[in-house]
Amino acid sequence: METSLRYGGDSKSLCIRAKEKLPVGDNIIWESHAELDTKAGAPTFLSSMLRFYYPDLSTSLGVGAQYNKNRKIHYHVCGKHAFPVTSDRLISFNIKGRCNTDEEFKRVSYTGAAELVCNIFNVKKDQDLRVKFGYDLMQKLPYLQVRENNWTFNADGNCKWNVRYDL
Repeated sequence: METSLRYGGDSKSLCIRAKEKLPVGDNIIWESHAELDTKAGAPTFLSSMLRFYYPDLSTSLGVGAQYNKNRKIHYHVCGKHAFPVTSDRLISFNIKGRCNTDEEFKRVSYTGAAELVCNIFNVKKDQDLRVKFGYDLMQKLPYLQVRENNWTFNADGNCKWNVRYDL
């Protein structure tokens, strides 16, 4: 089980997130996520998804459901495709999208993004770095992610930020 601590500049509370990935077939993973808000003392969401990987195509597709703190169930379908820029795949251009709907399938929303991802291994001994520059196509908003081993920092064009530490 993967566990992380998360803190966002606008939430003012520390969240504990757990994620479990279980193989259920060739290139098929069942993923479950849960998050606990330490300030509220309650879960913020529970999520479960089947993710299908197509390594020869650098593509993944997922379908799942999420239960949030407002006691609402949402269903989603998501996909991601990576276009390697370099032959060693350390730099890639990614496109990803997601379709969300409520439990009655009445309200539908979409997200989509384009990202340039650069992975740098052994910046220092045993220290890897990933820098991701992205653009949210629906909100028309740029974002940045910097990940160093266990630490991840995210920021967007609205000056919203969060930090994550993987335990």
